[in-house]
Amino acid sequence: MSYIIETFNLTKRFPQIKRYHEIIIHPLQKREITALEDVNIRVRKEEVFGLLGPNGAGKTTLIKTLCTLLLPNEGTALVNGYDIVKEEREVRRSIGYVVNDERSFYWRLTGRRNLEFFAILNNLAPDRANRRIGEVLRLVGLETNGDKRVKDYSTGMKQKLAIARGMLSDPEVLFMDEPTRSLDPVIAKSLREFIRKNIVEGQGKTVFLSTHNLGEAEDLCDRIAIIDRGKIKACGTLDEMKALLDGEKRYLIEVEKPSEGLMEELKDVFPFVVREPLPEGVITIEVATDERWTVSRVIEVIVAHGGKVVGCSAKERTLEEIFSRVTSSRDSEEGLDGEQG
Repeated sequence: MSYIIETFNLTKRFPQIKRYHEIIIHPLQKREITALEDVNIRVRKEEVFGLLGPNGAGKTTLIKTLCTLLLPNEGTALVNGYDIVKEEREVRRSIGYVVNDERSFYWRLTGRRNLEFFAILNNLAPDRANRRIGEVLRLVGLETNGDKRVKDYSTGMKQKLAIARGMLSDPEVLFMDEPTRSLDPVIAKSLREFIRKNIVEGQGKTVFLSTHNLGEAEDLCDRIAIIDRGKIKACGTLDEMKALLDGEKRYLIEVEKPSEGLMEELKDVFPFVVREPLPEGVITIEVATDERWTVSRVIEVIVAHGGKVVGCSAKERTLEEIFSRVTSSRDSEEGLDGEQG
């Protein structure tokens, strides 16, 4: 298996400013915050790899470290086969970095002029720069708006220009930090489709993105890593992460005119959620089963109390449920550390 990104016990700590009395009492003692702790992930070529986590979990720190903008305190990483510490120049030639920050452009300049400026910063020769600027403007659909001032761009156009800037050097890996933040749902959906079809499938690039949007991660990413307090708590495809959870299964059971005694019995033996009543007095009950309480046993209880089962279907775990489960036990050291490759 060929991996385009690999991290090896990657750890990053930041010094914390000490209070006045701490300086007096412990002048030589250091205070540090651990932003990343023993991070081990592997990203395959030509995939969309998503990074999920609460605020302050370490998502941006991990991306900046992989982009050589921050030096790790311990461990290392390989990006496109290059060590992020020993071969930082080669790493930077291999990557593009897309940030969701409109202030990073010069608003009084046109989109094309902005790209010309950033092409110089990327050490692109003039001939190659002009050719590449035309290519990336066509790629993101801004060829007819390249000579407009950035101040006249919509939010979606500015984000596409940010992607064009990240693609200037024709990178193997494109890092994106919350690319659809502040975009309305329609434009965000369009941008996700563009990332998948044009950048990954069309250009053969690898995309590493962080996001808070669980639906976006589920819809766009081939594999997902959940990070919390600097640690990777789960990593893999959605199906692989579902398998990391316990054997509990959920079912939606439609019951016609359930009695009060039945509802009390259900409350006593396992948790359940009553859905809104359906037509003709039918309600949907969500039940969690395990090795002791199988769905057949649940149905037996319902029938024994005079309930009539008119439908039963399995309920798939959602990414939201997995994310909540992983990040809710924030003080647990066990987590759900599965295969992180």
